[in-house]
Amino acid sequence: MTMVTMIEAKGLKRTYTARGKQIEAVRGIDLTVRAGEIVGFLGPNGAGKTTTLKMLCTLLAPTGGSAIVAGSDLRTDAVGVRRKIGYVSQAGSTSPEAVVGDEIISHAQLYGIDRATAKARGQELLAALDLSDVWARTCGSLSGGQRRRLDIVMGLIHKPELVFLDEPSTGLDPQSRANLWKHIRSLRDTLGTTVFLTTHYMDEADSLSDRILIIDNGTIVAEGTPADLKKRVSGDAITLTLRNEADAARAGGIAAALEGADEPAIDAHVVRLHVPDGARALPVLLAELTRAGIDAIGVDVNRPTLDDVFLTLTGRSLRD
Repeated sequence: MTMVTMIEAKGLKRTYTARGKQIEAVRGIDLTVRAGEIVGFLGPNGAGKTTTLKMLCTLLAPTGGSAIVAGSDLRTDAVGVRRKIGYVSQAGSTSPEAVVGDEIISHAQLYGIDRATAKARGQELLAALDLSDVWARTCGSLSGGQRRRLDIVMGLIHKPELVFLDEPSTGLDPQSRANLWKHIRSLRDTLGTTVFLTTHYMDEADSLSDRILIIDNGTIVAEGTPADLKKRVSGDAITLTLRNEADAARAGGIAAALEGADEPAIDAHVVRLHVPDGARALPVLLAELTRAGIDAIGVDVNRPTLDDVFLTLTGRSLRD
């Protein structure tokens, strides 16, 4: 069975000129998204995540490379791309004073959809995202989670094959985030929509994504399923919190001597390292710290996370 490809980018670049200097925001990335996937595009601020997204959505012209998005060439048929994709920006797209139904119909008409069809589709999408009772309400009267789901309705009103969600849960409380995640999964499971999701939340990418692309300094540094990426980090993560930076430096030297330990990462008064078996290594480490007169005020042992993957690949935390 042939797998349909929704995005195929090769050598995609974006270079800016600022104060006479060229800045490579995106340095020739290759990426593939298959139909029916939820793909998480993960990276810290300034990594090139938003620039890549804007290029794929035709909001920013590439300065190099090529891409086929939803069957249309990004460079030669940008209008064709726009007709087939949905885009939900981080900032949202609704006016607080506008009535929900009016906003949906107006947005649909931009795609040449008549009022009757727009109303029927809009009400169907609202119901699918648990917003059946908001048609006659103003957008400003909705909660943060409801407005994000309304943004998604707006992005789906023309039945796109592919939808781009830019930081969809930023600013939401934990309950609203979890609720939104359920509805994002339903886009793929119920509506058959391919989802390209940008985020800098590790738990969001881990929970939602069939596959993850990690970008840093304008290049893709890793890709795979969440489970596959975590396998790239050997063993368990130990995090020590010390009273001061001097103790952290000394603790880092002691931790480095543990059997099978990797090179510890020291950030101010926090030491992070990986060991093959955290349960066995921790008592030995604490005994050595006590013998050296170092008091650890916090200790955590965890299985690898996506942040650990990023730390291993780049030497810094995803949220830095």
